[in-house]
Amino acid sequence: QVQLVESGGGLVQPGGSLKLSCAASVRDSVIYAWGWFRQRAGDQRDHVATIRSGGNTDYNLSVKDRFTLSVGNAENTVYLSMTDLKPEDTAVYFCYQDTPGRDRIWGQGTQVTVSS
Repeated sequence: QVQLVESGGGLVQPGGSLKLSCAASVRDSVIYAWGWFRQRAGDQRDHVATIRSGGNTDYNLSVKDRFTLSVGNAENTVYLSMTDLKPEDTAVYFCYQDTPGRDRIWGQGTQVTVSS
């Protein structure tokens, strides 16, 4: 069973930066998509960013030009670099992965808090 483990969350001031990591316990040969969702307190889980097989990426409009998704050289880790963070970016960030023949898997989540 593949597991996703997130890290890198924390408390940061408005305008600051954080880099989240999501490490997969097994490197799958084929990954349709993986990326990040976030969930603010009391809200639904919203899409943040996705990278698909072939390297195409897409971002929620609210984070486009501030957040960047990338895959590590070993291809078993995906990163979310976040800059110019705003209080409304405060949420629990969840990593996910889609692969053939398997339901979507989720990480346990990492808290990001943007506050002065």
